[in-house]
Amino acid sequence: MTVLSGQSILARGIFDPCVERQRDPGTGTSYGLGPAGYDVRLAEPHLIKPGEFHLASTMEYFSVPIDCICIVHDKSTWARRGLAVQNTVAEPGWRGYLTLELTNHGPEEIWLPTGAPVAQILVHLLDVAAERPYEGRYQDQRAGPQPATFLGEGQKV
Repeated sequence: MTVLSGQSILARGIFDPCVERQRDPGTGTSYGLGPAGYDVRLAEPHLIKPGEFHLASTMEYFSVPIDCICIVHDKSTWARRGLAVQNTVAEPGWRGYLTLELTNHGPEEIWLPTGAPVAQILVHLLDVAAERPYEGRYQDQRAGPQPATFLGEGQKV
């Protein structure tokens, strides 16, 4: 798989809004389009105490092309304070506001205001477009942190 450049990410219209690289005045961390990825922001504030787990939502809406897959990675600045962003995957064809899983492994509380850049998304190009793009239960996911949904007994995946 090939990692897409910032120019290719912009041309494919994956993120809305899609902004050029900027610095968040509150945290000093960067967000937006980078040379080889896109740094997403939180749609709501979080105060995460040591050992706590939170679900969070991105401000950005995703429209993943069927020949790409998006992988969520930590931002170094937050990782150095103990914040882990679980490595979620946005499958080919998936659309919606991404729910992020955040855990504070550090010794101090972490304050993340609305708009805080919290994760980097790398977009990988598949060798061929997916024959069966994503059509699962999280398709067209609405804004705001969304809990896990489980199939009822007797339902098929």
